[in-house]
Amino acid sequence: MHDSHDPLRSLFQEAASAGQSASTTPPVAVIERRGERHRRHRIVGIAAACFLVLAGSGAVLSAFLPGDSGPTLPATTPSPVAPSPTSAPPPPSNSTPPTLNSMTPPRNTTPPPPLNSMMPSGSRTTSPVDPTGTATMSAMPPQSPR
Repeated sequence: MHDSHDPLRSLFQEAASAGQSASTTPPVAVIERRGERHRRHRIVGIAAACFLVLAGSGAVLSAFLPGDSGPTLPATTPSPVAPSPTSAPPPPSNSTPPTLNSMTPPRNTTPPPPLNSMMPSGSRTTSPVDPTGTATMSAMPPQSPR
């Protein structure tokens, strides 16, 4: 049953012949640009996937690694620090803001006694003066210069 007078068949044939006559191959430069664009998109996609894999594995590793067990203790026990006798009490809350002169602690007006008069010579050495203005003594004998 071949019907050559089928209207739908004749319309499809007309559309096919019109499409064939109107179709042309695009220039080579256009095809190259399109291929280059696809290649760049592929490279960017691969790079993004690699970044996500690395970031995800880093997050997983950091989740499974043991955390800090606390602060690291010093190798030696520090000596206790006495509170400074020159510390001022906090200002009242209803006062004006403190100025630079009111925030500095008062200075010690009397100089410390000379260290040489308090101990025999050569038995002890003095260490540097600490911030409170007092010298600390050490039981180390003086060392001879080499």
